Amino acid sequence: MERCRILYHFVLVLQNRFSNFNFNLIFYLNMEKIDIKKQSSKYTIITLVGLLTSTLDAVAAIISGHKMPPATVFKFIASGVFGKAAFDGGGEMVVAGIFFHYLIAFSMTVVLFILYPIVILFLKNKYVVAVVYALIPWVITHLVIVPLSRIGWSPMEIGGITLGIGILFITIGLPIALIADWYFFRYIKK
Repeated sequence: MERCRILYHFVLVLQNRFSNFNFNLIFYLNMEKIDIKKQSSKYTIITLVGLLTSTLDAVAAIISGHKMPPATVFKFIASGVFGKAAFDGGGEMVVAGIFFHYLIAFSMTVVLFILYPIVILFLKNKYVVAVVYALIPWVITHLVIVPLSRIGWSPMEIGGITLGIGILFITIGLPIALIADWYFFRYIKK
């Protein structure tokens, strides 16, 4: 509750400092008015959203996998840690690829879901948030994780970039923004 009070006061300071912005103070910031049962369900909702977005993204990776078998898609993901040996491995490399995929997608989902109330203050529209929430995982994955992995950096074409961001909009950005908006502005207020 103390963190919420600090965040509440931070927003008040921002509102006073930048009075030309139209800050809407959000009801959920005052945690004393939130039912404990609803607060505990937050973790369940975040877990379910994480599983949903991770699974949607995995299915999209398989569908857009350029006619590769699903096992090869996940071996490619595992090759980020194990290098070319991942393609020679069997089921254990497929499982490792699935694990790494879910770990990355789930982690991003948790962070983006938790940040939603702050982001919506600035962007004002859940669909704009969804676009931003598609861009963030794309940038982190393609410009940070993959280049630092054993896969390494490779040149990208605008068609592939657009397709990747479009997929992330549908599989990660939109589900998080819609469900987080429902959770923070409808479910909590009831």
